[in-house]
Parts: sequence; C-alpha cells; structure tokens
Amino acid sequence: MDERKRYQKLVDDLNLHAYRYYVLNDPIVDDATYDAKYRELLAVEEQHPEWIREDSPSRRTEPLAKTQAAKGFAKWTHRFPMFSLDNAFNEGDIRAFDARVRKELGNPDGLSYVVEPKLDGLALELEYENGKLLRAVTRGDGKTGDEVTRNALEIADIPQQLSKHEHLPELFNLRGEVYLDEAGFQALNERMLSEGGDLFANPRNAAAGSLRLLDSREVKRRGLRFFAYALGNPELPGITHQMDFLTWMKNLGLPVNPLARVCESVEAVQRAYEAFQQQREGLAYDIDGMVVKVNGFSMQRELGTKSKSPRWAIAYKFPPIDRTTVLEDIQVQVGRTGAITPVAVLKPVEVGGAMVSRATLHNRDEIARKDVRVGDTVIVRRSGDVIPMVVKVIADLRPEGTKAFSFPEHCPACGTPLVQPEGEAVTRCPNQFDCPAQRSQSLIHFVSKKAMNIDGMGEKLVLQLVEEGKVRSAVDLFRLSAEDLLSMERMGEKSVQNLLSAIETSKNVSLSRFLFALGLRHVGEHVAELLALRFGSMDALAKASEEELLSVDEVGPQVSQSVRAFFADNANRKLLNQLKELGIDPRIEGGKKSEEHPFFAGKKFVVTGTLPSLSRDEMEDFIKRHGGLVAKSVSKKTDYLIAGEKAGSKRSKAEDLGIPVLDEAAVLQQVKS
Repeated sequence: MDERKRYQKLVDDLNLHAYRYYVLNDPIVDDATYDAKYRELLAVEEQHPEWIREDSPSRRTEPLAKTQAAKGFAKWTHRFPMFSLDNAFNEGDIRAFDARVRKELGNPDGLSYVVEPKLDGLALELEYENGKLLRAVTRGDGKTGDEVTRNALEIADIPQQLSKHEHLPELFNLRGEVYLDEAGFQALNERMLSEGGDLFANPRNAAAGSLRLLDSREVKRRGLRFFAYALGNPELPGITHQMDFLTWMKNLGLPVNPLARVCESVEAVQRAYEAFQQQREGLAYDIDGMVVKVNGFSMQRELGTKSKSPRWAIAYKFPPIDRTTVLEDIQVQVGRTGAITPVAVLKPVEVGGAMVSRATLHNRDEIARKDVRVGDTVIVRRSGDVIPMVVKVIADLRPEGTKAFSFPEHCPACGTPLVQPEGEAVTRCPNQFDCPAQRSQSLIHFVSKKAMNIDGMGEKLVLQLVEEGKVRSAVDLFRLSAEDLLSMERMGEKSVQNLLSAIETSKNVSLSRFLFALGLRHVGEHVAELLALRFGSMDALAKASEEELLSVDEVGPQVSQSVRAFFADNANRKLLNQLKELGIDPRIEGGKKSEEHPFFAGKKFVVTGTLPSLSRDEMEDFIKRHGGLVAKSVSKKTDYLIAGEKAGSKRSKAEDLGIPVLDEAAVLQQVKS
C-alpha cells in the first residue's frame, strides 16, 4: 500500500474506532492501538500537510464521533471552548513538555506544576448561576456538546447549590470528569447480566453510556461519580493558581481529587507519575495516566492554546491495562475445590507493563454468553493482582470457520462426570479426594507462604511428589524421608536437609494459618483469623454451632455452612486426627492471642503506604499478634489507619470519615509503653 493510501486508511480507521468508542460505547481496538495509529497519522500529516483531510481526527478538538449528539439531547454551545490534551507516553516526552514551557516563558522563577490522576471517564462542564446549577454539558467537539442537566442532577457528587464563598462569580463555569468506580462498575455489570443485557467492556464506556441515557431514573441507579478539576471561566478574581483553585472548589462543596499535588520540578513530576502508577491498582476507580498543568494562571494565559489543546497542560499516559490480541486456544483447569476454570491461551501481548499469554474465561456460562471461540480477536484486561481476563470478543474480526467451544462434560484430570451445583455459576469435579488435579492444587495451597509456609516446597516439587505417588495428602508431607526427596529432580543433600527442617518448623503454625491452609471454601486469610481469634482451637471450632459461628463478625451463612460441612466429613476428621498425631494441633490458649495488647485487642486496622522499617505484611502480622484485626479497605468500622509515605486515597478516606491516622512509630510505641 502506497503512503497516500495508507494515510486515507488511517483517517477512516481512526474515525470508525472513535465512533465505536464514543457513540456506541463498543470499542473494537484498545487505547494503545488507537494511540499508536493516531501518532502515525500525525507523523504522516507533518510530512505531507497537503494531504490533510477535513475529517481527519487531527483537525478536531475531539475525534469525529464526539461531534454527534446523542439522540434525545439538545446541543449546547460552550461559552468557553473545552480543549482536549496532548499526550506524553514516557519520561522523554514529559521532559520535552517542560522544556517547551520554560522556553516559552523565558525560564521563569517560581514555575511549578499541579499533577492529579487522569480519570478514565467522560468530561463534563457545569455552569452555576448565583451558586445554583444551571446547566451540564458534555464536551462534544469542544465547541458544542450535549445538554445533559437532568442526568447530572442524578449524580450525588454534583451539588445543585454551591456553598456561599468569596470570589464566587455570578456565572461560574467549571469542568470535571464523570466516572464509575470499580464497585459501581461490577454491580452494574452483575445487574446487566442478571437482566440479560450486554456487559460493558470497562468503567469508561459504562459511565459514558449511562450519562447519555434518556431515563434519568436509570441514571440514578447507575451510581455515577464526579470529580471537578478545571476552571471554565477565563479567570477568577482572587484565585491565582490551579492548586488554590482546587482548594477553593472543595470549600464550595465540589468533589476534588485528594491526590492532586504541586511539583516544583520536572523530576518531581516524574516521581509523582511513578507513585500514581504504584497506587493505580489500589484506587477505587480507573485512571489511565496523570494530568500535568502549569500551576500559575498568569503563566497559563501567557502560554495560551493551540488549535485543539492548551500549551500549559499535558496528559501523561500509563501503559494500558486493556489490549487486543488473538485467542489461540481454550483449555480447562481443575482447581483445589474442584472448580473447572476455562483459560484462554493468547497470542502474547503486553498489558499494563506485563506480558500476558493466558487469561481467565471464568466459567461455562461466560463462554457461552460471550460466544468465545478459538481464533477470535479479543480485548484482554489486566488490573491489579487479578488474573488477566477476556473482557469481550470483537465479533467483527472473527475469521470464517470458527466453531463454538464445547465445554467438557467430564473432569479432564480424573474423568469424573462434572456437576454444576444449583445456584452456582461454577462447574465442579465432585471427586474431591481422588482427583489428582484437586489433590495437587490443594497441596500447593497448603504449603504456600501465607498458609503452612514450608520454605523450599515449591509448586514443581509438589506436582512431582504427587505424580510419583509419594504424596497423596497433607499428612504424607510430614512423613517424607530424606530418601524420598533425594530421588526428586534438583534435590541435593543440603536442599533435602533444609526442606526437612522447614517441614518440621511448619508444625508450629498459627491457628489462623492452619485454617487457611486447609482450604475450606469461603474461608480466606481474613475469615480464618476471625475464626481463630473467636474459637481458639480446632476442637472448639469443630464443635461450634451455627449460631456461634454466625455470631462472629463478618461470618455469614455461606461461611458457617462451609465450616460445619468440613468438620462433618469423615475424611476431613481423619486428616485432622492424623495431623494431630504428627504434632500439628495449633491453638490459641484461652481463645486469645498469646501477646494480646489492650490497644489492639478487637480493633480493626488498615495499613497503607510505605512504612519506614516494616513491610505491610510485617505490620499486619504485628497487629494480629497483639490481638488486632486487619482489613484491606477503609470503612466506618475501621478504628485506625496506619499510614506511611504515598498513602493515597485510603488516607483521604480515613480523614473524611474522622478515623485516626497513625504512623509506624506511634503504633510500635503503644507496645513499648
């Protein structure tokens, strides 16, 4: 294809992708692919400006599709244009931006930047008249957008009346982002699934689609959120800096992102970017980068704007967490509880900074609902420590001759007919004790770091021991001899002695770790700690009634039923008796922790940020050892937040709820005193 035709195809492709993304909320490429095509377009247009088409995305404030108003909404012309931002993708780009700013301003003293997370949502303009919400308008093409006031009124974060405050002009125009947090996104997709609707690919598409609904009652059900971030008016008397403006908006009652901060240099901007990247997965909402703005309003005005973007701001993008790739095969795995999980084998692709070649397909029903087939082009998402997942199939790119996936009817490991318990989405192998796959996975979990913590007993060694028939249950691990282990691959005398010592040491395991190691369904680390603290021994837990179990904080009918079923099973009771004979009978004397301290006892703590000397795991173990409870998220039930550097949104939430915030030294001092 010659270069001119390639350019024509780039324009057409980008306009199609923008239409699918912005209007249909049904993208067929990931953000990284779109960005790469857009950068390629700009490079061609720079070399051949005579080729530039009127409908080129480079000629518009937003891609072509955003100029199309949603049906049923009136168009509204913005009093002041809503610009989009240029993008930076690496440290070189952000340093080039800083160099341009300094050159344009003549290397001024006092130059600083405000940085804040770039939410992956939908830009919205709010107009207030005498403090009362007058109008809400989407960005559209930057000049004209959709008037969606009635829907904006259903967003709880958007105040209808601003607090009285100095400097508030009669007509006040501000900009912000409508978004859907992760909890709201998951709840929405669960509801869509239960009602037979199509699932949204990501929170951004869900937020955009929701704001354009004609039924404002449904908008309210969607749980949209809002952060204010920019001034729409040309200037605001009495306010001279972006950071001061954010504080001023917060005082008016507008929601402002608490992670916004001032950076005095480009090096500080880069450090903030790296910190936001680390915090990204712990936030309650999606961000796809960081926005960098010149702090001083006078400097912003001096720098001015280009045709489609301001010269004083830039979006510093993160590596994408959604990517498009080809699904090459579908395999099924058998988990330790017998759950049959289909896994997509993918053409390797970099997602969020990591190479991904496998992704979960969840269960039989999900494969059927999405109609996932070998050969399909799919969108893959990787978020946090969660296993990558196939978000959706791009049916438009499906090759001819593909066949619907036939889910197995028998366990691939032992041949037992599979079952799907009533009310569950998961298909299971019921052969709990004789299925080699379940046995292997249960043992891998049993020896893991957060369970029995048998150092040197890795996944490969467990699989080899099971395959050679040397280990069938947890009991066999404690009966292994040096001769058994010396016959394994890569096991020398020193390694064997170290492993046997680690196995012996693991017998002193805590009750909560032992409970977690046993792998009871619905009993994770946290619930295991609660049960251990309440009952103090395996014997007491085995005798616990349903009423006693349900009296434990955070234990519901599902956990109670699982615990009672475990101890009612003869094979499980036999296993526990055999382990006890081998010297494994963990207990907490008197039902209390041996080092219980009155400051910690019964209180709930959350640990966040980087502590000076202890890791988070070490601090959490310290709290548990002294009788405290540890949670992963801040809520009204949290008693204390222990915060280090880069504490982020958890600290902000704790402060908003009035929860005391302690540093590491204050916590350790409680025990010393």
